Amino acid sequence: MTQILAHRGFSAAFPENTMKSFIEAEKAGADGLEIDVQLTKDGEVVVIHDEKVDRTTNGIGFVKDLTYRDLQRLDASYKNKKWLTKEPIPAFSKLLEWLTTNTLTCNVELKNGIFPYTGMEEKVISLIRHYKLEDRIILSSFNHYSIVNCYRLAPEIETAPLYSEGIYMPWIYAQSIKSKGIHPKLIAAPNEIILRAMENGIAVRPYTVNKEKDMQRLFEVGCTAFITDNPVKALEIKEKRPRIKN
Repeated sequence: MTQILAHRGFSAAFPENTMKSFIEAEKAGADGLEIDVQLTKDGEVVVIHDEKVDRTTNGIGFVKDLTYRDLQRLDASYKNKKWLTKEPIPAFSKLLEWLTTNTLTCNVELKNGIFPYTGMEEKVISLIRHYKLEDRIILSSFNHYSIVNCYRLAPEIETAPLYSEGIYMPWIYAQSIKSKGIHPKLIAAPNEIILRAMENGIAVRPYTVNKEKDMQRLFEVGCTAFITDNPVKALEIKEKRPRIKN
């Protein structure tokens, strides 16, 4: 059964990577979340996509140059005029604490491709273990060195490399770095790749899937999961189009 992972939460309708967006994704019926983490100047793991705060908040500057207290002063919903209440950038620990109250899967993307964020993997894994969520977390990154490091530090937590262009026999590559899944850009996930990967025991979770025809294709082929901005739309299509058995 193809799972639906809400991209940065229910980001089609709510401020991305905020607790509001995560809570609404759960209410909508998503099977899980896709979130992004970075480190503040004082070493706090926070949930935000961009290396800079400029696009998603009313602040300016790099996450790495701001303290956690600095970030808490910012509003991650200010560009959406319908929100009358401030939405802060969440601490990763706050998200994990909330996850203990439900059964959602959570794909945690380590945003360490531009800035290496020394010690990020250790901090993220320590928090996951603290909240005993090892079996519900997937660690992903475009930085595949980081993915390998995560596996070495915590072989009990699933890892999955992110990639945007085609890889020849990506299930072989995943196996070679001890990953149990692959997270390709949708264009790099044709049906034959999805099926061969899954036949070889590798989960496939493409990103970012927002068009109805693409969702229908992935449901029909029985893809492990996909990452979407709109879990409500995905669920409506899922209910209309049950999986066709091969």
